[in-house]
Amino acid sequence: MAEVRAEMVANVWKVLVAEGDSVEDGDTLVILESMKMEIPVLAEDDGVVAQLKVAEGDVIQEGDLIAVIE
Repeated sequence: MAEVRAEMVANVWKVLVAEGDSVEDGDTLVILESMKMEIPVLAEDDGVVAQLKVAEGDVIQEGDLIAVIE
């Protein structure tokens, strides 16, 4: 199991996966927006998205859980 966490305060601009989706190492899970920059959040392991904890438009803080990959 891998937890994907936010590395900075940002807005969730786009969610590209759903719970139950298979992902591979390097796949983009969500795109964050901070200071007019788009920051992709990547899967660091192959697996299945077990939990998705954010939605488009959410404001997240550094360290917040974005997704859990099993």
